[in-house]
Amino acid sequence: MLNFTIQNPTKIIFGRGQIAKLAQEIPDSAKVLMVYGGGSIKDNGVYDQVMGALGNHEVFEFSGVEANPKFEQLIKAFTLKKCFV
Repeated sequence: MLNFTIQNPTKIIFGRGQIAKLAQEIPDSAKVLMVYGGGSIKDNGVYDQVMGALGNHEVFEFSGVEANPKFEQLIKAFTLKKCFV
């Protein structure tokens, strides 16, 4: 096995009504990249809840992400970095 170090500080907020707390977790001046797959996020109402919770944040979207995305699709998301400069 190759030697490596990984640090992954991740905070998971889970449960009913937790989407409303998103804005409390993100600095007011932060820009947000919303990454999602197909249309189910819009069909089930989660998209509207998240956008509502993000309030006045500047939101960029990257949709259509397939399960286990290929490298080429990740590169497309990476090109959005210009939006965050």
